[in-house]
Amino acid sequence: MLLRIGHLSTFYHTAIILMARADTNSRLGVEIDWRLFGTGPAIADAFDKGELDIAYIGLPPAIIGINRGINIICVAGGHVEGTVISGKKELKGFPDEADMNNILSQIKGGRIGVPGKGSIHDVILQDCLEKFNLKKEVAVINFQWADMIPEAMVKGEISVAFGTPALAAAIKRYAGGKILYPPSMLWPNNPSYGIIADKKFLNKEKAVVEQFLMLHEEATAFIRNKPGEASRLIADYIGFIDKELLLDTLKISPKYCSKITEGYISSTVAFVKALKRLGYINREISENEIFDLSLIEKLHPEKEHYSDGISA
Repeated sequence: MLLRIGHLSTFYHTAIILMARADTNSRLGVEIDWRLFGTGPAIADAFDKGELDIAYIGLPPAIIGINRGINIICVAGGHVEGTVISGKKELKGFPDEADMNNILSQIKGGRIGVPGKGSIHDVILQDCLEKFNLKKEVAVINFQWADMIPEAMVKGEISVAFGTPALAAAIKRYAGGKILYPPSMLWPNNPSYGIIADKKFLNKEKAVVEQFLMLHEEATAFIRNKPGEASRLIADYIGFIDKELLLDTLKISPKYCSKITEGYISSTVAFVKALKRLGYINREISENEIFDLSLIEKLHPEKEHYSDGISA
């Protein structure tokens, strides 16, 4: 059997750890075909074409996909609060400036970079622009590959970026930028990524999905409990990113766990309302359409670990 797993280039997702470990296929009992995508919406499109069985994806693009009739469901969490506002170093940001309206208003007439339209980062950005009546004041550039955003800031094509902690760390390192607003304050408990499964595949191969979720949970614990070792493993596997950059990334939003918590669900429900208000979906998707908790509650009956942070 060949298990087709979609993933992003986000290097704190457990996909990279599982790809780096030589025993993943043998422990899972199947061969894995890892497929790289630039954004969550691209992954949703691949599910629609029948090209994936499981994937790592932010919940908003999954919800948009469900609204389109794509037969997918979230079976586990992975990380929360994974959207950060970064920008050029001369801009005012938290803690010197705590008002997000004032932070974003600094770039009226300018450009903000963000991953593809419908990504979790894009939805949070659009919600902010609507809230502060800035939609006509700034231009939004959606990038099909988030890795292109730091270069755009270096070239002066954008002044601010909404994206992952990995993007924030890269902007700080390579573009001389800084974090303008921390992830914990931007949208608390936001489901930055979860594990999504094709529903037909889930029903047919539930034991395979369960075994994969066990490996996924082990990998989230590895990140939490041994961030230094995890960073070294990821750095060695990727080959062009150093351990220090990875550790900086993990510290920006150190909330890793596979459990789907009440906070994870309530934040997702809030996204549903925002997605409908902003015109991404045409109906309110129910909680039961989005989540299947049966496997993760079996594998992770204890309390959540998002709030534990990572070891020093």
